[in-house]
Amino acid sequence: MSDRRITFYHSPQTRSSGTLALLEELGADYDLHLLNMQAGEQRQPAYLAINPMGKVPAIRHGGALVTEQGAVYIYLADLYPEAGLAPAIGDPLRGPYLRWLVFYGSSFEPAVTDRSLGREPAPQARGPYGDFETVMKVIDAQLEKGPYLLGERFTAADVLWGSALAWTTHFGIVPKTPAIERYIAKVTARPSFTKVAERDAQWHAEHAKAAGKP
Repeated sequence: MSDRRITFYHSPQTRSSGTLALLEELGADYDLHLLNMQAGEQRQPAYLAINPMGKVPAIRHGGALVTEQGAVYIYLADLYPEAGLAPAIGDPLRGPYLRWLVFYGSSFEPAVTDRSLGREPAPQARGPYGDFETVMKVIDAQLEKGPYLLGERFTAADVLWGSALAWTTHFGIVPKTPAIERYIAKVTARPSFTKVAERDAQWHAEHAKAAGKP
């Protein structure tokens, strides 16, 4: 797998935790590069040269540098097709799969950010997502069909959404509808999520200590 080995930039208990779960699901070959965000390492020149936005996840594969969650998930799942987490081009599920991966960043994230900050959304003609309630209804209606976003097939999109809905409901931003709660429980019960949660807890504590935080 040497030609598929990647470098993965990660900080514990952040959005990149879902990517770590995806790497576990894929059985991917990777080198882990941990960033202590509690110490501000993501804003240091060394990492800003990787991602000027100072965000994780980021991956490097050969000469390719990939940032932004949707792009990272698409790239990784296609890099390991034998894992079966990405419908291939020509598969009827490929379009819906891409739709949900892109919907996350284009509609869900801005809607959640506005809601968490108590901001009114931009006028519909200029806003990226319309309104929060519609975004949530679209997600809930899809999950009602279950058990996964694409029905019976588990994909990389579920790793992304399972992780995202778990933290947004935990902080009370996204409502805990029965469909959403069932979905979170099913996805986060997977061994990959359990393993990541344990590793992240240890790294988070080590980073806090290194940063001089209680």
